[in-house]
Amino acid sequence: MADTEGNVAAGCLEKLKSYVKTRKGTILSAEILISFIILICYAASQYGGYSAVAICEMVFAIIFFVIFTMDLDKSILVVNWVWSDFIRAAIGAALYLITSLICVIRGSGDGALIAGGVFGLLAGILFAYDAYTVFLVIKSGRQHTAAPTDDRV
Repeated sequence: MADTEGNVAAGCLEKLKSYVKTRKGTILSAEILISFIILICYAASQYGGYSAVAICEMVFAIIFFVIFTMDLDKSILVVNWVWSDFIRAAIGAALYLITSLICVIRGSGDGALIAGGVFGLLAGILFAYDAYTVFLVIKSGRQHTAAPTDDRV
């Protein structure tokens, strides 16, 4: 019984290693890491209210990382995962850029808030790049075919 559990864990670890080496896996793992760093910076600042953005974006990135790593996007067909990932990345980019600009402008005298804002600006750029790469996938997936000209109905 323990041998089969070891094989399952080894299979999951191999899937994880191979997915992190892909471009999407690298982007998602970088999003998780930078969101965690931002969360630490915001938690150390005097104004901890901005940590909600970092928590939400980190959780969503973890969820999509697990879904794409385990190929659940191919078995759960109810959700359009490409569009969901695009919306997640676009909203994450907008939220990070807005809150980070507020933190950098407001954070005089609070070094942790300014650091969180600077990392947030980098995260906004990373999430925007992710949204752009997903948009390219969506754009290349659309194939326009000519409308039928047959008069028969």
